[in-house]
Amino acid sequence: MRLRLNDIAKSFGSQRVLEAVTADFGELRTLAFIGPSGGGKSTLLRILAGLEVPDAGTVVIEGETLDFSDAARRRHTRGLGIVFQAFNLFPHLTALENITLPLEKVHGQTPGVARETALAALRRFRLEDHARKRPAELSGGQKQRVAIARAIAIKPRLLLFDEPTSALDPEMTAEVLDVIGELKDEGRDFILVTHEMGFARHVADRVVFLAGGRIVEHAPPAELFAAPTTQIGRDFLRRVLKY
Repeated sequence: MRLRLNDIAKSFGSQRVLEAVTADFGELRTLAFIGPSGGGKSTLLRILAGLEVPDAGTVVIEGETLDFSDAARRRHTRGLGIVFQAFNLFPHLTALENITLPLEKVHGQTPGVARETALAALRRFRLEDHARKRPAELSGGQKQRVAIARAIAIKPRLLLFDEPTSALDPEMTAEVLDVIGELKDEGRDFILVTHEMGFARHVADRVVFLAGGRIVEHAPPAELFAAPTTQIGRDFLRRVLKY
């Protein structure tokens, strides 16, 4: 994955969320965004996913500038596997149906092919025994694994995770992080927004620290966590790593 950001800006009404975000990350497999709440991490991820349109600036992925026209954004988003913190599963559908629905309606698979693809994804994440359960019958960790299975089933070129463990207790958090770690070991390309500092250090090729709507610094995790180059970065890591 190659990713470059050029002067990305985004406001919601009078609130400036991203301010001239610029970085060239070069060639990498996994990228983690960390930083204080409200720093712009999730908004930037949604722009990379084509779910939000920046007010200014450009995004270049694999050498191609992202087109933010409606039709082009839809095409771009269809090629991504996106996992949100709130699972975003349809409550009236089973785990199996939550995966087959986008395969049929968005990606044009026949019902039979979609079912086989979905079952394979559920087996991949040890969920085959829960295929006929609705989200209310699943634990938080199981729901997030279904969401990851759905993201993988479309064979995405890139995975995006937006704080995938923020709604989970510690045991379920470990369960989901283990799954994401397996995807890393498989060589999957992904971008992760997370408050799990230890996991960011473990899984990312490069960690990006955002605060106040800007990229304050970015570096390989061993460098950034050992010796952040800015005072705001040092203060943030001192607070979150204190305990």
